[in-house]
Amino acid sequence: MKTIISTDNAPSAIGTYSQAVKIKNTVYLSGQIPLIPDTMEVIEGGFAEQAEQVFQNLVAVCEAAGGGINDMVKVNIFMTDLSNFAIVNEVMNKYFQEPYPARAAIQVSRLPKDVEIEIDGIMELPSTN
Repeated sequence: MKTIISTDNAPSAIGTYSQAVKIKNTVYLSGQIPLIPDTMEVIEGGFAEQAEQVFQNLVAVCEAAGGGINDMVKVNIFMTDLSNFAIVNEVMNKYFQEPYPARAAIQVSRLPKDVEIEIDGIMELPSTN
């Protein structure tokens, strides 16, 4: 049985998808881009500000699912320029504690709303048994 996860503390879906889907203790998080939840506008600033907003959005969805960002076991990072990889590491270090999740970083030609970064992932909630 799947449970749809939704929160007003992260951007609402801008297409035919859910913010996250939970099956048992596993949560599949849809890609988050640097939209401000209240306005649904892309955050102003450069790549660092965009990355920070994406991680804030991920935190909100993780919490809505009953966990925290450190429960993420896999993170996929899509960037329009891999030269920003060091910035991603700096921002990610603010949000994650060891042991870190598995991760992929992929350069793409374009992302929704012409943002510079999108992140999705998988979270495993602690067992309640």
